[in-house]
Amino acid sequence: MAMELPAAFLSEDQFTCSICLDVFNNPVSTSCGHSFCQACISSYWDGKVGAKTYECPLCKEPFRKRPELHINRTLKEITEHFKQIVSSGVPSLDDPNSHPRHRHHSLSLPQRPGEMPVTVFTEMMNRFQQLQTPGTPNDTLSSPDDLHPQSPGPASNEHQDSPPPYSPPRRHTVNVPCDSLPNLPKCPLHLRALEFFCRTDNICVCISCVETAEHRGHNVIPAQREWHIKKSQLGIADVELKGLISERERKVAEIHNSLREIQAAAETQTHGTVSVFSKLITSLERSRAEVLEVLEISRQAAEYRAEILLTELQEEISKLRKRRDAMSQMALTEDYVLFLRSFPELSSPPPAKDWSSVSVVSELCSGVVLRTVNQIMNRVQEEIQKLPKAFQQSSEHAVPRTNTKTRKVQEYATNVILDANTAHPRLIISADGKQVLCGERHQSLPDYPERFDRVVCVLGRQGFSSGRHYWEVEVGGKTDWDLGVASHAVNRKGKITVSPAHGYWFLSLRDRTEYAFRTEPSTNLTVNPRPTRVGVFVDCDKGVVSFYNVEARLLIFTFTAAFPDTIHAFFSPCTNKSGRNEAPLIICPVAMPE
Repeated sequence: MAMELPAAFLSEDQFTCSICLDVFNNPVSTSCGHSFCQACISSYWDGKVGAKTYECPLCKEPFRKRPELHINRTLKEITEHFKQIVSSGVPSLDDPNSHPRHRHHSLSLPQRPGEMPVTVFTEMMNRFQQLQTPGTPNDTLSSPDDLHPQSPGPASNEHQDSPPPYSPPRRHTVNVPCDSLPNLPKCPLHLRALEFFCRTDNICVCISCVETAEHRGHNVIPAQREWHIKKSQLGIADVELKGLISERERKVAEIHNSLREIQAAAETQTHGTVSVFSKLITSLERSRAEVLEVLEISRQAAEYRAEILLTELQEEISKLRKRRDAMSQMALTEDYVLFLRSFPELSSPPPAKDWSSVSVVSELCSGVVLRTVNQIMNRVQEEIQKLPKAFQQSSEHAVPRTNTKTRKVQEYATNVILDANTAHPRLIISADGKQVLCGERHQSLPDYPERFDRVVCVLGRQGFSSGRHYWEVEVGGKTDWDLGVASHAVNRKGKITVSPAHGYWFLSLRDRTEYAFRTEPSTNLTVNPRPTRVGVFVDCDKGVVSFYNVEARLLIFTFTAAFPDTIHAFFSPCTNKSGRNEAPLIICPVAMPE
């Protein structure tokens, strides 16, 4: 009768790197006592470029500077010897001379025999003691108990070289057989405990499943071992998420600091500008207000930019925290079947934006506004100091002085009224001819020759063939509109080609942010800040049409071309496809310059 083989042996798990999950290759040991492949730990730390500290992937012990690691030659010798023994000294699983019960258990690791008979282990321990030198780390084995294998029991010569029965690694073993655990999930086919995990099919299986043809030749390991490996990976992912959150929280603090600096700089610039302008005569008060308005717009633009970034950061932090909470709850569960089923989704890297180059900046911090004001005021003061001599020369030569005033475009304000006879049937014109919006349905209107029947637009009643003219239109928060001028002779029926060559000169807004002047092709424009009231100026004699942001008092765009005949003001409120463009275009009274 065959005798039982000894139960004491080492498994491959004791020579496995916790990063690559393979047998050590050029093992190195950290000061905290953990061992890794030299390439694995180097690659892990290379990924922490820019980090203030380095840490052990297992125990998370921090190091102020990156440790200089040297190959643990004793562990390397033992590992290499272990590899040789495993590759040459372990019989095949299909060996007909091995004991049936031994073959039964060895199926749990069909591709990784990695278990060492006690006789081989004794030889290795002798070699280890010979290789051991004073001061060499020897704590890379799993536990002190691994240094004292149990004495081998009697065994017959017939089965002396057969592989030992399967025994899970000590740090994952349980004290009772898996089938006897009442809380362990059962295989629905064989009603046996799901104590193994098939890496090939990524499912938990029982010992009977392993023996079937469906899983023969697959990479099968104890489920608890795979559970612990995945939990270690989950811990690493948790640390990375924590780093992402910390990085974004630092960016939030950085943006808050930048915003405070910008606000302080804006306040300083404002007070400095007020101080400079206070030295000038009353006629310069208007210029002072304009400069202060520029400062306010710059500060508001910076605050708006910061608000957008902060909102986006907070949303990303919230998502990352929710993901981390889900991972923490899953890490605490004892149901490793549910754990392994949910692990792929939780372990996948979350989409994360690179915030390293994002910042809030403003010209206010450079002090450019205050410097410019000081330079201009110095030149103005120099010119003022020359005034007495200029008056003296004027009186001597009796040259009359003329005090000319720069004329503003508002001085050419024209009372524009919409011509309802030209309006597309969907357009609704107010009784006073000052407002136009696009309705949902066509109206029953006479088909006059001057009426547009394809494009939702309308012309002004007055025609301009000479002189200068200016009007202002309230566009509010509309997402789409067209404003400008059109020739009296343009085609108004069917499909229309809009360009200066076809008698149209107008500015367009599409999708709230896309501005363009309609040339062939269109001239795209960057408009900032966004206007809510647009001024249109035409000089018929020079062929000039200009567009202004009335509130910001800024020129948006100017186009120069000859007008071949009479032109009319052109308006299109556009349709309401987006559901947010129902507001009308409103022709507003022009505030005359002081």
